[in-house]
Amino acid sequence: MNKQLKQWRLAAPFVAVVERFVEIDGATQGGVMSIQFFTTVIPLIIIGFAHFSGFAAHASVGDLFIHTLGLQPPFDDRVRDAFGDSSGIKSVWTFFGVATFLVWGIPMSINVASIFGQAWRRPPFGTAEKLTRGAVWFLLFLETMSVHGRIGFAGQHGAGVRAMLLVVGFVPVWIFWALTPVLLVRDVGRGWRTLLLVGLAGALIDGVLFAVIRVGFPILLEGWTGFGPIGVAMTLMTWCGVLATGWVVIACTGAIVSERHAVTARKSG
Repeated sequence: MNKQLKQWRLAAPFVAVVERFVEIDGATQGGVMSIQFFTTVIPLIIIGFAHFSGFAAHASVGDLFIHTLGLQPPFDDRVRDAFGDSSGIKSVWTFFGVATFLVWGIPMSINVASIFGQAWRRPPFGTAEKLTRGAVWFLLFLETMSVHGRIGFAGQHGAGVRAMLLVVGFVPVWIFWALTPVLLVRDVGRGWRTLLLVGLAGALIDGVLFAVIRVGFPILLEGWTGFGPIGVAMTLMTWCGVLATGWVVIACTGAIVSERHAVTARKSG
């Protein structure tokens, strides 16, 4: 009986997350957000990489995905060829061009706020506050991606340094997911221990998602070899779908972690 009780206690949080995911129709939410992610974040990644590479003819944003996902031949050339070089993006590097994608990111952030509000069972913000908080969250998300990417591109190092960089790269992601409910959820509270736990859960799930994508990306590319550049786009779209659904899981997990930590705090108090 004690063994069964222990197993139930271990499984209970997982079951609660699944139930909350089903409650808010997480699969549909993730599908909608994946389209927004694909049409907003991917273009911004391409534009940002082109800018920081000086719009060089020898640089390709494909190198970013190749490095991040650890792709080996023949997948590396396939991704690189699909994106071309950075010089072709220079015409987009204007205030209007960049602002268009930034503004388009606001609806995505509002959608994320709606998902977090539903997962945490909180009433939504008003329109003006949604726009403000959504804009701040989206800029924080872009900055977190930038910092994490710069740490990941810190060059070739030994195993010890790579392990240290992995830990250092984990920190901004942890902070980002800890601050996300503060920005997007009404009356979430300001208990720093709860937020640290919520952020830790989000960062760990984020890391698991990355590991899944890193393994699955080459498999998808191999399956869509005959589609050429469209196959790469389809693979990226699937990647966006996994990430977006993962965000819904993070929202549900954070809500459950917060609720359970509050119960534990009340009992210990």
